[in-house]
Amino acid sequence: MAKRDFVFTSESVSEGHPDKICDRISDAIVDTYLAADPQQARCGVETLVTTNRVVLAGEVRGPGSITAEQLIEVARRAIRDIGYEQDNFHWQRAKIDCHIHSQSSDIALGVDASGNKDEGAGDQGMMFGFACNDTPDLMPAPIFYAHKILRALSEARHAGLTPQLGPDSKSQVTLHYVDGKPVRVAKLVVSIQHSDRIDDRQVREIIRPYVVASLPDGWMCNEENFLVNPTGRFVIGGPDGDAGVTGRKIIVDTYGGWAPHGGGAFSGKDPTKVDRSAAYAARYLAKNVVAAGLAEHCTIQVAYAIGVAKPLSFYVTTGGAVDESKLARVLNELMDLSPRGIRTHLGLNRPIYTPTSSYGHFGREPEPSGVFSWERTGLVDELRRAF
Repeated sequence: MAKRDFVFTSESVSEGHPDKICDRISDAIVDTYLAADPQQARCGVETLVTTNRVVLAGEVRGPGSITAEQLIEVARRAIRDIGYEQDNFHWQRAKIDCHIHSQSSDIALGVDASGNKDEGAGDQGMMFGFACNDTPDLMPAPIFYAHKILRALSEARHAGLTPQLGPDSKSQVTLHYVDGKPVRVAKLVVSIQHSDRIDDRQVREIIRPYVVASLPDGWMCNEENFLVNPTGRFVIGGPDGDAGVTGRKIIVDTYGGWAPHGGGAFSGKDPTKVDRSAAYAARYLAKNVVAAGLAEHCTIQVAYAIGVAKPLSFYVTTGGAVDESKLARVLNELMDLSPRGIRTHLGLNRPIYTPTSSYGHFGREPEPSGVFSWERTGLVDELRRAF
């Protein structure tokens, strides 16, 4: 964004939002297959939820010992862990149908390595990565704080501190920028499911301390611009209030609309699917560029064809902060952007995806288990030497 005065808005949704329930179940199934067969497992899994019903569908490749009954149990555990024990959506009582079947042999032919052919991309498409110095995690500030508010409320609910609040919630943060930098909240919206024993005034006071604590000192907007449950009531929520489907929150998953998006969802896909792995790689490279101090912001695009190992194109822009032709060359030298190269470099052939299914795939703390490995900044020294 240019250095000027403006406002910008991003939203987040909680793990109890119907679409995010689906992402959680789909990623839990991916993790089930990768735990059983890290190198050969393949998943393209979709989930649908509605009132006390869950439908699992998609294509997989993996051990025959993984049965439909086991996948149904995986789905139940995911719903239980989110916290759904409501009359019209309950982890024990929901009817779950599994229609997952074997992967197409035509897709496997293009993706699998054979002879002199390297592993190909699991699909065609273009993926974007982005980083900027708005926040310590090098994310755009509006989506960063929208996620942070809902994570704080989720942690409080799981800890038993807010028993009158439910799992389904959304936030929306509008920030005021001065000279291209965020300085305060202009407007803030939180919609959160609640018990019918409390009203919206009480909901407002329950969530207020978590909202304020999630923001920098002095950033909170005035009361007029702090909107809580604007409809006046949010008792009926989750899949009973709205159906959910895997992959419908791709802007929440990435940069809150601040950066471009290639259109592909992440959840439910194993790392041979470049929709997921190449988007992680692009974020990894962009974050390292900004972390190295080479630019205040960096956008990367990479494109693939199904069955082809090497990217069709690679584009990087920093707004002219550095020689971008040289930067593109250096980044391609530092990381092999073939699907196999990405998975090896970032250690993606592991059951690490369930935690990514809510509160964003980016701007998270990398964990020793390998979760969020794409948030590491291990290329900083080499980039600084190159420039």
